[in-house]
Amino acid sequence: MGALIGSLVPLALGIVMSPLAIMALVAVLLSPRARTNGVAFLVGWALGLVLVLVLSLVLLQFLELHQQREPPLWVPVVRLVLGLSLVVWAVRVYQHGRQRVREMAAATSPREVAAAAPQLPGWLQRVSTFDPARTLALGVGIFVLNPVDASCAFLAAMDVQLAGLGTATSVAVLVVFSAVGVAPIAVPVAATLVLGERADPFLSRTRVWIAGHTSVLNAALLLVIGVLQVQKAVDALLG
Repeated sequence: MGALIGSLVPLALGIVMSPLAIMALVAVLLSPRARTNGVAFLVGWALGLVLVLVLSLVLLQFLELHQQREPPLWVPVVRLVLGLSLVVWAVRVYQHGRQRVREMAAATSPREVAAAAPQLPGWLQRVSTFDPARTLALGVGIFVLNPVDASCAFLAAMDVQLAGLGTATSVAVLVVFSAVGVAPIAVPVAATLVLGERADPFLSRTRVWIAGHTSVLNAALLLVIGVLQVQKAVDALLG
């Protein structure tokens, strides 16, 4: 169990430090329907995380990974591919992220947030016109279509399957993992719900902190996750 927790912690942090989700959330919370759309985005993000975990578990069950004493060859190969991809993505985040989040920190409208983050869908510029249903869909899409978040969730599901735990224990571990992944979205939304406009200073400080730190921290975290996955893959292939 200790080894499993050790492997899940960086994966959970990889989801927590997702700058793409935070940028989208900032745009939503700057919109006229900040409270209702904020909740909708939170629900969508949680659904996206759960959806990827469930689909990953279904796939791994279909492949009967949990019934095999030794992981098949495709497991370290998948780890190697995802690990190298995360390392490359870490370099990309570091090189291109800092300037963009500085521009986001100075944004005062959803349009300016979207302009500062061109990797977001272009229609995010119209987030101020979104109803809760479209905002919920945005939350789901931001998670499911983000290769970093989806990869971290898949790797978490695979590690839990390989650990050979009972069903109840596996579910409990993944519930905690999901709660950690949802927390960075839930906190700003909860602050907006409870404090209303009084939450603006908190949100502004959060945005400034993200602008100054997220790109470097996210790149470092992705690098650590990628290197760990590559190391596991190499050990399995050579072992």
